[in-house]
Amino acid sequence: MPTLGFLKKKKKEKDSLHARKDSSQSADSRNHSEPPTPTTASTSATTAQSFQVSSDSRSSVSTAPPPSIPSNPAVAEPMALVSDRPMIPEQQQQPYPTPSPEHQHQQLPQSHQSNINSIINPHQPNEYDRPYQNAALQSAPQLDGPGQQQPQQQPQTQPQQQQVRSTKGKYSLSDFVLQRTLGTGSFGRVHLVQSRHNLRFYAIKVLKKAQVVKMKQVEHTNDERKMLQKVKHPFLITLWGTFQDNKNLYMVMDFIEGGELFSLLRKSQRFPNPVAKFYAAEVALALEYLHSHSIIYRDLKPENLLLDRHGHLKITDFGFAKEVPDITWTLCGTPDYLAPEVVSSKGYNKSVDWWSLGILIFEMLCGYTPFWDGGSPMKIYENILKGRVKYPAFIHPDAQDLLQQLITPDLTKRLGNLLHGSEDIKNHQWFAEVNWERLARKDIEAPYVPPVRGGVGDASQFDRYPEDTEDYTKNDGIDQYGHLFSEF
Repeated sequence: MPTLGFLKKKKKEKDSLHARKDSSQSADSRNHSEPPTPTTASTSATTAQSFQVSSDSRSSVSTAPPPSIPSNPAVAEPMALVSDRPMIPEQQQQPYPTPSPEHQHQQLPQSHQSNINSIINPHQPNEYDRPYQNAALQSAPQLDGPGQQQPQQQPQTQPQQQQVRSTKGKYSLSDFVLQRTLGTGSFGRVHLVQSRHNLRFYAIKVLKKAQVVKMKQVEHTNDERKMLQKVKHPFLITLWGTFQDNKNLYMVMDFIEGGELFSLLRKSQRFPNPVAKFYAAEVALALEYLHSHSIIYRDLKPENLLLDRHGHLKITDFGFAKEVPDITWTLCGTPDYLAPEVVSSKGYNKSVDWWSLGILIFEMLCGYTPFWDGGSPMKIYENILKGRVKYPAFIHPDAQDLLQQLITPDLTKRLGNLLHGSEDIKNHQWFAEVNWERLARKDIEAPYVPPVRGGVGDASQFDRYPEDTEDYTKNDGIDQYGHLFSEF
């Protein structure tokens, strides 16, 4: 099993690291750049190829965790971008359907088996004490696009003063060739697209205005655009631009080839201690950055964590993110991950994200969430308010100690909400061997690298969905809701 690379490398490894990093970054920067605007696009647009939209379909992955873990790991179909785990939109608290048990485990193509086996949790004692082997560092994809002016990156532990990117009306639908659907949701769908100007691939999130208004999600939709416009971090999705027509809103974002962490977790059932630690550490850095900008994320879960082609995380879906300098009262999120102060409709602050980090770590280590109960939200809420967590015997003592200090209703004891903030979490014994500076630079090899080809629009890790028959280019001249989304 490959090393997580948490420990600092010896000096003699540095030369090979820099050589690999230079060559990898030059290639990656071509795949993660900003799509050119029509005013700056070159004449290479004439060389863009046209692609047929596929109509093949494949059922999406159910999100309900099994009540018990089978003895033999099941594997699943390629990953889905949008999952069916119920969320709670503001002003809407209807009961949620119980997920179908037949969708809880699916199968992975045989060609992926070797990669998945490298992170399947072996059922042996003291598994967390075994060192990983075959250290090999990989460099991180470049996030900046050519021609986009960004401030110099400050240390992640300090609040960053950076210029807000301009995203409004930056592109139009004619700048892209629509490919296949990557995922669907209540308000629209996400498409894989290719730029007609630089031929690179992106993901466009298309939201139907009428549906957003009907579901009373206008504020959350505008907040999502606003938050994504402000943030820039290696472990957060990048919003390159937005635009709208009479019927839809469009958000141009990174295309993250590796699919959802949720799907990988379901294939593996649960992660070994070092693997869960790797992903938790990257999430912790992203949350620390958001909180430094007074942003609460409020929807942390494996479905919203995408894997890039190097195996590093990207947090996506900022629909519930909000800039909150002190406290807020909105009930929103996913039932399994809600903090007790949210469930009880009390005012809450950024510490709810650290509670959710504890739930995420528990789910990665155990394969299920601590308060899950038959998929019934009301029962889950009762369990959350009771606050009783049963820790399996195989959890590392350091991990359990951290979880007990994150999954606690007592805000005076919850790590992340104390005097030293996120530093209390980063300095916990469970993270003792993590080199946070190198992790922030993505100088540490991920435990799992998705089997995808970078830069060619490889969407093999996403489910197939029936394609929408709506023609986005049709314009009937009537825009009832445009005034509600003036910043798009």
